[in-house]
Amino acid sequence: MIWITGASSGLGKQLAIDVAKAGATPVLFARNEERLHEVKQTIESAGGTAYIYKLDISKTEAIEASVKDVVGKVGTMDILINNAGFALFEYADQTAPHENQEMFAVNVLGLMAMTNAALPFMKKENSGHIINIASQAGKLATPKSSVYSATKHAVLGYTNSVRLELADTAIKVTAVNPGPIRTPFFERADQEGSYVKNIEKFMLAPEFVSSEIIKVIKKPKRELNLPKWMGVATKMYQLMPSLVEKLAGEKLRQK
Repeated sequence: MIWITGASSGLGKQLAIDVAKAGATPVLFARNEERLHEVKQTIESAGGTAYIYKLDISKTEAIEASVKDVVGKVGTMDILINNAGFALFEYADQTAPHENQEMFAVNVLGLMAMTNAALPFMKKENSGHIINIASQAGKLATPKSSVYSATKHAVLGYTNSVRLELADTAIKVTAVNPGPIRTPFFERADQEGSYVKNIEKFMLAPEFVSSEIIKVIKKPKRELNLPKWMGVATKMYQLMPSLVEKLAGEKLRQK
């Protein structure tokens, strides 16, 4: 079974539909129960099976009990895809403290809590695969995404550390770093619409990102960077940050 957080819309919804088409059984989590039912109906109308559970990933104190409850009902997870996340594109000094806290609660602490709750079951079976949806923003921070970038830096650091901790087991850990994806994510992140307008031609289709993640499910790897050219660009930034900031300064200021 493939557990997916943030499965009511966007990439999570696309993943749920695609893994069901591939013959797996998705177990879907999100806050919006109505939308979860819609995803379940889409899957079942195509002949698949899906389980849905309402879960607010930011309420970390309830996650362990929720995971145990779902395991008791449907069985343990083979794969956990930590997909839930959101952004607010704003200058650092104009972001409210409660917004910063919410971004970290969902993007980082919720992901950690889901992973911690899943690991005892995976360790017991000595099998499993944890896939954390990070972002290219976790490698190359840009203006008006300071807090979001910080959360994705945290996700990458956490993912890399957990991978090393599990090196002597058969449990796989993958970080997925997509660039901007054409999903409802930007309805909240970019409420003015200026960023989407500037980078629309570079946006990834959720169907493409989902298909690439399914390839990683079938053949696990350490990290998946999408698109490939953006992965190359972030590597260059890590090697020559000052030069990249100088040459690509205007391109980095498109929010």
